[in-house]
Amino acid sequence: MKIVGVCVAGLLASACMLPAPAQVVDAAAVRNAENPALAAILADYEAYSRQVDPISAGMEGDRAALSRLPDNSRAFEVAQEPALTAFARRLAAIDPAALSAADALNHAFLAYVIDRTLAGIPLDTDRLDAFNSEGGPGQTAAYLARVTRVVTVEDAEAWIARLEALPKFYRDQLESARRGLTTGMMQPRSVVESALGLMEPDAALTPETDPLLKPFAALPATIPADRQASLRARAAKAVADGVMPARREWATFLRQEYLPKAPETLGLAYRPGGKEMYAYLVRSFTTTELTPDEVHEIGKQEVARIRARMDVEMEAAGWTGDFASFLHFLRTDPQFYATTRVDLLEKASEMAKRADDHLPALFWTLPRTPYGVREVPREIEATYTTGRYFQGSLRNGVAGGYMVNTSALDQRPLYELPALTLHEAAPGHHIQIALQQEADDQPYFRRGVDVTAFVEGWGLYSEFLGEEMGFYRTPYERFGRLSYEMWRACRLVADTGIHWLGWNIEQARACFRDNSALSPLNIETELQRYIGWPGQATAYKIGEIRLRDVRARAERELGARFDIRRFHDALLVNGPLPMALLDSRMDRWIADQKAR
Repeated sequence: MKIVGVCVAGLLASACMLPAPAQVVDAAAVRNAENPALAAILADYEAYSRQVDPISAGMEGDRAALSRLPDNSRAFEVAQEPALTAFARRLAAIDPAALSAADALNHAFLAYVIDRTLAGIPLDTDRLDAFNSEGGPGQTAAYLARVTRVVTVEDAEAWIARLEALPKFYRDQLESARRGLTTGMMQPRSVVESALGLMEPDAALTPETDPLLKPFAALPATIPADRQASLRARAAKAVADGVMPARREWATFLRQEYLPKAPETLGLAYRPGGKEMYAYLVRSFTTTELTPDEVHEIGKQEVARIRARMDVEMEAAGWTGDFASFLHFLRTDPQFYATTRVDLLEKASEMAKRADDHLPALFWTLPRTPYGVREVPREIEATYTTGRYFQGSLRNGVAGGYMVNTSALDQRPLYELPALTLHEAAPGHHIQIALQQEADDQPYFRRGVDVTAFVEGWGLYSEFLGEEMGFYRTPYERFGRLSYEMWRACRLVADTGIHWLGWNIEQARACFRDNSALSPLNIETELQRYIGWPGQATAYKIGEIRLRDVRARAERELGARFDIRRFHDALLVNGPLPMALLDSRMDRWIADQKAR
């Protein structure tokens, strides 16, 4: 399911009608490049991006984009190849050696984004990711509703326009899933059943419970009462006449057409062309040229390394039994679990605020956008992960959100909560993503581009920072941090095992069960996520390893002159990068620091 980031989003037909370069080069574009030819490309690509990805553009406050949804049809995706190829040719006509360092980086990064997008078009990955274990178009729509604020009539009109566009959004995704069904590029039965667990309740929603109508729940008094009633009626009609039939069609299609043909085998290794697709996805998510076999081996090495550290913390806790009995103790002893939803949310909030207290010691530059601690919406919590970050939008008046799953409390151990908080909130995803969004001096594409290895690598690196912050207060919390790191190492093993080596569910489950303290529910939820979203899970550990390598190199080269705050600013303030470009940028930064 593709919802954000121009390099992975569904595409809009109007993007084919690009204005001439001279008409779109403005002062902002010139500031983003010294070279006039590159400035023109960046400006044209911004115009293109805003058209093809209205979700990202809307998050930046683009008023026109807030009334549109992506065109996720296969026909339009294919139609973008000439436009993207033209961008690639224009970039190739510029000699990178003649550019400044900043221009050369933007040139290389945009070329990477376009090449990655072009490489994915022939694979038609939408056949598989039209839905996954966390749902489909309905869950994307509900997410958009949660980050939509209606404070003016124009806001209301824009959201109604999106509601009216949703039936086509559903149809595009359904047709992608049907292509998967006819070509054999299908999700397995277990993922279909998880998705149905979300889609069938969607089909039974009422106006009182429908998340798509929540933006109209409390309209401001500046909108006259009669106008409020009219807007609410139009929104309700759009949902009743368009969205509800589309929801029912999706659920019926999955139940009656897709599920009976869904294979029991789990991975892409068993699908026609699956290995080629998986190798591409691993390269794309890790932003490297690593092969699935190499990723698998890195995962096994990390499992062994982390396991040795876990033994040390187990001993520090005073445990005299074996490793398996310690895991059983952690998974079952009541002292490690909250007793109410409010209790868990309050503990997460305390930890988030305690983490904020450390931020000035870690960064010179902090984002203006704040974040809140919120419950995972209850309508999706049963198949949702234990925590997540929802990006905010300062321009639209929406804070970032550290989302905590407060269901199944006996499966949400408190010794894992510190690491989860540091990863999802601060100094993790919120700090990194908000700084990226606020990098107004960078080209538009860099403020929203999806670089999973960097983003998730930073989240995992932030868990490690907790050790230096003194954030983990007991051996159990330190073990929980290591258990979370083990979880990401096992992801490398299990994801490649499932999709490259053809593993069954028990082979994939064993690494998590035997080497981490993850609860059984979390293990099963995560496994379905990896099965339904091939390759994404490989990004975390690969990115974190590279970030820690970069830091070790900076510390070694700079010695006593190493400043953690300046280092983190150099990493984050200008936005994420693919791993090779990250190395180049940070090598230049290290050299500059040495010269000073």
